[in-house]
Formats: sequence, C-alpha cells, structure tokens
Amino acid sequence: MQPTPQPIADILELARWAPSGDNAQPWRFEIIDDHRLIVHAFDTRDHCVYDLDGHPSQIAHGTLLETLAIAASAHGLRAEFKRRPDSPESHPDYLVDLIPDSTLAPDPLLPHIRQRSVQRRPMHTTSLTTKQKQALQVAIGKSFTVHWFEGGAQRWHMAKLMFDNAKLRLTLPEAYLVHRNIIEWNAQFSEDKVPDQALGLDTMTLRLMRWVMASWQRVDFFNTWLAGHLMPRIEMDLLPGMFCAAHFAILAQESPETVDDYVAAGRAAQRFWLTSTSLGLQLQPEMTPLIFSRYVREARVFSHQPGAMRAAAKLAQRLSRQLPDKSAERAVFLGRIGSGRPAASRSLRLSLQRVLT
Repeated sequence: MQPTPQPIADILELARWAPSGDNAQPWRFEIIDDHRLIVHAFDTRDHCVYDLDGHPSQIAHGTLLETLAIAASAHGLRAEFKRRPDSPESHPDYLVDLIPDSTLAPDPLLPHIRQRSVQRRPMHTTSLTTKQKQALQVAIGKSFTVHWFEGGAQRWHMAKLMFDNAKLRLTLPEAYLVHRNIIEWNAQFSEDKVPDQALGLDTMTLRLMRWVMASWQRVDFFNTWLAGHLMPRIEMDLLPGMFCAAHFAILAQESPETVDDYVAAGRAAQRFWLTSTSLGLQLQPEMTPLIFSRYVREARVFSHQPGAMRAAAKLAQRLSRQLPDKSAERAVFLGRIGSGRPAASRSLRLSLQRVLT
C-alpha cells in the first residue's frame, strides 16, 4: 500500500477522533489527491433503535467535518465541504477541498481533539462561571443557543428524567440488541466499541451485567422479577445526573429537518464539546430522551414491548416541561457537564488505515 499523502494523513489522523454514538465511527475516507478527499458517511438506522432516520449519525457526521476543518487549520488549509446531492441520505458522500489560506491561523481547539472524551461517572457540582457559559455559547455560534438546567432542583429533575428513560432503554428488546453489540467486556479501551470500564458501573454490577446480557431471556427475567435494571440506572443515570455542574440542551433556531441541518448541529456540538475540554470541563451526552421524544411526536412505533409507547409519551411530556416553551422540537443535543478528573477508561478509534477506502 502506498503511503497516505501529506498533509491529508496528519489531518485525517486527528479527524478520526471525532465522537459518534456508541463509537460507531460511521465514515470512511477516500483520498483523491493531496488536497482533496471524499468522506463516505453512513448511518445505522437499519439496526439501531437510537438512530431514528439516521439523524444521530448525521450529527456525528457533523462532528467529523468540524474536527476535520479544525485539523486542517494547523496546515494553513481551509476545509470546504459539499454533500453530493445524488448520494442517498443513509450513505451521504461529502466532497472535501483543502484550500491554502495564508490568513488562516491554527484553530485554538486543535490541541483538545484527542483529549475530548465522555465522562459517565459523577463530576463536581461546582457551578459553571458566567465566563465559562459565555465561552460555550460563543462556541456554537448565533444559529444555536444553550439552555442550562442548573441548581439542585433542576439537576434532580433531569437526573430523575434520565433515570426513568434508562428503565425504558434497559427493558426494550430492540435496545438490548444494540447494547449487546457495542460493549467490549473486560476492557479499559476499545477501538470500535464502548469499553465496559467506561460505563460508570462498579465491578460487581459489571460482572453481573455481563452474565445477564448473554441472552435476552436472562435480561427479561432479571428485569421482570429481580428489578435487574435498578442498580445500573442508579449508577449510570441517577447519581451522575445529580453530581454534575449542570445539564444543558443545545437548541437550534428552527426545528432541524434536512441532513444538512443535522450536520450543522453536529458541527456546533463538537465545538461546544471541545471548548468544554479546553475549559477543563468533562461532558456526557444524554441523547435518549430527545430520540424517544421524536418517536412520540411522530407517532412512530419503536417497540412491541407492552407499555413502551405509553412510557415514552410520559417521558416526552416531562422533557417538554423542562425545556423553554415549544422548544423540544428544536433541541439537537442534550448532555451534562462539570469539572472533575478525565475518564480513566474511554473509546479509542480505528486506525487511519482501517478507515481509508
């Protein structure tokens, strides 16, 4: 195999660290020459209940393109993107031109691309400063706004919302198939999955979960008769939801509709996340409530599990009450944030050679 031309090799070496749901990395790269490439993106809607219409994957595509643009700035190159209109929504292709620009300085977020990670364990409850919140608002630009859930009462409401959403998530057979496939057991790091040590669970709960998740029959039995979902929900949702500085929602000016709308949201979310890293803050996405709320709004059945749709409808109403008036449809990203130590266990990425076509 011929060596990858420079500077594209260095740019893609950083770009591949962009975040994606469950570390799916829904992209591959085709290099045309030393200043042009194609991003062959894809989504997981055909087998992942969380990837409704591929929109979460499209947000991930946006995080990739933003990361690529930041990485290109280190070489005095301006990245311009164009989605091929004839490529299907489930497999969009993005033409990338790297244009020399002598006026372009390296992006200040460049050093934080590799540092950025998910922290699923409790953080400090120290409130964010006004300066920190202003920096995060500036990071996402004028097309988006941040709504904060701060203070003990609001953190409790959001923690309880995540705790109750987790019951839905952990009792769905459709979600079980996803969870079974994306966890790498007995691992601190994983190139293409989520290592179990990054889930935020203690050792005993992890051991039991690994045994239970060997089959849906075990999961269903433990959930039905032994409240098997309770301890994971406490450790992964309730306690982390309380122990953070705040929860937040990124709101678009208008409800996103097109692929490009969701890509733009992903670019903003990545700048928010990288800026939080530059401020010494940790972050965890909390996207499940947004996804199930859209299933409810559009009256789309996501499970044949009895009571699942009713439970999702109640949770969607609670989320709507927490957000500003009529803004639930404009929410593109939900998460929690705070100061604390970086995660000791995290997802890594496939090597550059494995994501090149």
